Amino acid sequence: MCLIIIDEQIYDEYGISKNNLNYVCDKFIYIMVNLEWYRTFKSVYKNGNFSLAAKELFISQPAVSQQIVMLEAHVGYKLFNRKSKGVEPTEYAKLLNNLIIDALDRLENVENGFRAKAFNSNRLISVGISRHLMSSIGSALVSKFDFIDFSFHINDALFDLVNTKKLDFAIMTKQFDTFDTIQKKVGEIKQVIVGSANLDLSDFESKKKNQDYVAIENWLNEQKWFSHDAGIPHIKLFWLHVFAKKRPSMVANYIIPSEYEMLEILSKNTGIAVTWDINAKNLIEEKKLQLIWNSAEMPSTAVFLLSGKNSNLSAVFEDIENELKAVLGS
Repeated sequence: MCLIIIDEQIYDEYGISKNNLNYVCDKFIYIMVNLEWYRTFKSVYKNGNFSLAAKELFISQPAVSQQIVMLEAHVGYKLFNRKSKGVEPTEYAKLLNNLIIDALDRLENVENGFRAKAFNSNRLISVGISRHLMSSIGSALVSKFDFIDFSFHINDALFDLVNTKKLDFAIMTKQFDTFDTIQKKVGEIKQVIVGSANLDLSDFESKKKNQDYVAIENWLNEQKWFSHDAGIPHIKLFWLHVFAKKRPSMVANYIIPSEYEMLEILSKNTGIAVTWDINAKNLIEEKKLQLIWNSAEMPSTAVFLLSGKNSNLSAVFEDIENELKAVLGS
């Protein structure tokens, strides 16, 4: 017996007899135990595409296909027809969507309610950030909140995780256009060249004063270089803006896959690096590193705070925003 009250017009709208409808209801009740099938069905129905559903659910496309096949086997009807681009729902899929959509929405609201209560009682928040900004920016939040679950991702992954409600907040250096998230600029950072404290800069300062960019580049190429990435993205970007070249001619001597650790090691040795100014700030103030070049040709990069549109987190968003603005001097 189906416990869902259905308008009589549904029978005519989908051309399904009451006997068949009762069969669908029985099957629906039978597989209530596997809610993930319904979440997957909802995502495929909404996106009209298995790949987009897989991306939204953070599972593989074969897993999406398998769950839809299993759901079809239990309800006894084909739910989607393949097209050249994506899939389209059958009439039975439209009926099933009508049957489950309200129940799924209520379930998600209950989950969000439990999450909000857990947050209020434990102050647990999840924050995503680049590993290279954790020490200088992310660590500022530790003194403000009792419980934080940090994770490291690049900008695009951070956006996807917040957009799919798998992260509460993200601190990123890229802006996204979306209706489902809130994004605010909290400050700016910039790539600068820093060097070890024992490096003699007299020759470099003379070349910089004369604005002899060929001689400046030659001097830089002769130094020992540290980088957090074998692809030297910071160095390439600096060369592009300052020297109008797509790639510098030097090769990094040392690749240390954490910008903070890279700067710590640089401070104890001899060499130079391109780094975010915020990461080198304390080491420069402590005279463990020296600022070699903060070029006016190098533009600043905006830092953004991102979260989903969730009223339960609005006050926390403001607290994090204020903390980050204080760190970044905004």
